[in-house]
Amino acid sequence: MGRRGLPVLHTARLVLRPWRERDRAPFAAINADPEVMEFFPSTLTRPESDSMVDVFRANAKRRGFGMFAVEERETGTFLGMAGLTLPDEEAPFMPAVEIGWRFARSAWGRGFATEAAREVLTWALHGLLLPRVVSFTVYENKRSWRVMERIGLAHIDDTGRPVAAASRGQHAHLLYAVDRAALPAAMPSPRR
Repeated sequence: MGRRGLPVLHTARLVLRPWRERDRAPFAAINADPEVMEFFPSTLTRPESDSMVDVFRANAKRRGFGMFAVEERETGTFLGMAGLTLPDEEAPFMPAVEIGWRFARSAWGRGFATEAAREVLTWALHGLLLPRVVSFTVYENKRSWRVMERIGLAHIDDTGRPVAAASRGQHAHLLYAVDRAALPAAMPSPRR
């Protein structure tokens, strides 16, 4: 794995693709929105947001997986991100590959996060053949843990509390995971 970059993935309504320069401004707007960033330590400045894009690009090139830019298929509108990361948290479930997402508030309530995350998870388990994918969030972030459940991740632990989050004073995390070995019932094969 690695040095391949990201493929382009399509769903009925979305395109998940590598990052482009024009994604920086709308992504920075998402990261500056206090409602979007409610469960993170703070909003991000434009330089901090741009730095994330640079890290996403470098990680995708080095590892062959990472965070995708997500756009609406019909309009080409940038909606947010979804993809895979290697968290640097110190936690009992590490090392692990984490699935995550972040969308503009204007995209909320339309099923985009679930649609994008389901495609990423299918790619991770069937395309990359990852043995396990995890996701975690604070209990209060019901929108995210509901997406985790909709895409087939199982609730594993209520105490998955990454050290970095604990040091920021955040609450205990919910940990969700899916193992490729348990798949046939949990995840359909890709429709390719």
